[in-house]
Amino acid sequence: MGKIEFIALMALLMALNALAIDIMLPGLQEIGASLGVENENHRQYVISAYLIGFAFAQLLYGPVSDRFGRRAPMFFGLAVYIVSSLAVVFVPSFAGLLALRFVQGIGSAAMRVITISIVRDIFGGRAMAEVMSLIMMVFMVVPVLAPGTGQIVMLFGDWHLIFVFMAVMAAVIWAWMYVRLPETLHPDDVRPFTVRSVLEGFRIVLTDRVALCYTLASTFIFGALFGFINSAQQIYVGIYGLGVWFPVAFAGVAAFMALSSFVNAKLVGRYGMRRLSHGALVGFLAVNALWLLLTLFWPGHVPFPIFIVLFALSMFQFGWIGSNFNSLAMEPLGHVAGTASSVLGFMGTAGGTIIGAIIGQSFNGTALPLVMGFFVLSIIGLIFVLIAERGKLFQPHNKAV
Repeated sequence: MGKIEFIALMALLMALNALAIDIMLPGLQEIGASLGVENENHRQYVISAYLIGFAFAQLLYGPVSDRFGRRAPMFFGLAVYIVSSLAVVFVPSFAGLLALRFVQGIGSAAMRVITISIVRDIFGGRAMAEVMSLIMMVFMVVPVLAPGTGQIVMLFGDWHLIFVFMAVMAAVIWAWMYVRLPETLHPDDVRPFTVRSVLEGFRIVLTDRVALCYTLASTFIFGALFGFINSAQQIYVGIYGLGVWFPVAFAGVAAFMALSSFVNAKLVGRYGMRRLSHGALVGFLAVNALWLLLTLFWPGHVPFPIFIVLFALSMFQFGWIGSNFNSLAMEPLGHVAGTASSVLGFMGTAGGTIIGAIIGQSFNGTALPLVMGFFVLSIIGLIFVLIAERGKLFQPHNKAV
């Protein structure tokens, strides 16, 4: 498999996770009406239930893939994703939908954990950051297209067709991987699947200062993103009245993130992960501070053009933060890549989901809870990076990072 095909396959495997989140957004109102959900904030549970299953299942896939290889656990996760998606077609209640979304998240966790493990099996240092940036660039095309795709799918039927579409996409990617991707786990890196071995792997990950602090920083930054995803429909449609133009606004910001990942891939080899991501984090904090001041003191709602420009600038910085922080966390843990991806992924997703849910449930008819969340979380992220780097930002440790 050539590099371009490899990046495309890895990106699409990870994108199944984004698809399961973003394609739902235009259908949340219809899902709520169809299944008798009266409180509009409760519709957000369709996202949260999926993310909870996604978070906890990551703890299992890493140790399993370190023992049995990357292919078999990935195929299992894809199968769970496909079956649970199709089962939603027959769901009779909102509680049943949430249960199946939880199961779908369990399947999707394989794509997140094992995909990053596969990349780490093959690449390290700035090379991994470059590849991850390109993967994230393709991955970000999904949020650009998914809401609009969901809206188009519902032109041919009700919201159930969205889940059929997800199942079909996963089946196609399953076949592609089966035919084209060989096993990437090196025999020397196979670890026994025992309680002692798993706990030892967890210890290695959790006692590495750099890996742990960059993961915690990512957790809080991703919490801001999850908070936006939870309340995006209410802000774009409820506050700014975009209606059917909601997917276009959502796609525009996601396109900025994709562009950011592409630029990062071009620059990271020259300037290193630390310089780029630390600069982006400082920029993220500055933009969010301005955004918060305008939100607090502007009479009424901040006009939509100003809101979307500041949000897009914030998300452009996010594009440099995400892939680089992930690569920095994984860099010292190549010998336990599967377990490391599990632990770090669980912490990031579980923590980010909880933080995002708090922001989403705080929605009060204004954008203030979201903007305040972005600002506070960017400060917390910066604190953890300072701990990881012993107070020194922008300092490459070697030519590889």
